[in-house]
Amino acid sequence: MQDNSLITAAGVPMPRIIYGTAWKKERTRELVVAAVTAGFRGIDTAGQPRHYAEALVGAALADVQRAGVPRESLFVQTKFTPADGQDPENIPYDPAAPLEEQIRQSVEASLGNLQTSYLDSLLLHSPFNSHVRTMQAWQTLEELYDSGRTRQLGISNCYNLDVLKSLYGDARVKPAVVQNRFYAQTGYDAPLRQWCAENGVIYQGFWTLTANPHILASETVRDLAIKHGRSEAQVFYRFLTQLGIVPLNGTTSLAHMREDLDIFSFALDMGDMGDILRLMGF
Repeated sequence: MQDNSLITAAGVPMPRIIYGTAWKKERTRELVVAAVTAGFRGIDTAGQPRHYAEALVGAALADVQRAGVPRESLFVQTKFTPADGQDPENIPYDPAAPLEEQIRQSVEASLGNLQTSYLDSLLLHSPFNSHVRTMQAWQTLEELYDSGRTRQLGISNCYNLDVLKSLYGDARVKPAVVQNRFYAQTGYDAPLRQWCAENGVIYQGFWTLTANPHILASETVRDLAIKHGRSEAQVFYRFLTQLGIVPLNGTTSLAHMREDLDIFSFALDMGDMGDILRLMGF
């Protein structure tokens, strides 16, 4: 079972690899049960029916708790998704309501869906197009934090470091997490990740395998997989965790779930890490 975790700046234990539930649709419940049974203790979802079946995540969490996995051992993370990221036919709040009320309605719906009285992590799914609007949303998230609805706050899809710095500077409750797509088009967020490391913000990466087939198929990673007796995916996931990144894992394969949780039983050396960094252009 996965027992590797870190402590965020908010004092919340967070697993070093998290199971992501996007696009799982009607299979969400069975896959989340399988992931937790395999040893995952971190689950990521969102109040965004277009891409996530949040209620099925909640049904799975109820299943595993009945099977003996206590809620306190799970890291449950969801997101408030602004209206422009929603299916207009299926929004979990009233889009005509003021933004503050949209957020409150969304989070209450998420708590109901997930069958829990609190969240371990609540993210703003993306910044708004103005700092004023982003802070308006953030202050409502801070109120939810104050009320005990969530143990920490964070932001997703924030690729502009100036936007992140402005949010961090004006936030009363600082973001503990940034969750971004990890891919070459943004230069792998190198300056942003460096700033996060310097300021105690955990960087979560999604699309880590999907967006990087060239790395997984490279001779460099293939040779490292042979050297360590592991799969290419295990090598890349281990590389990410050793960089301080918390990857989201969305596999639907039970065998891959077990393999990916086993990455903490080996380590890459400095030369291995340098080889992959050079492959990525660093």
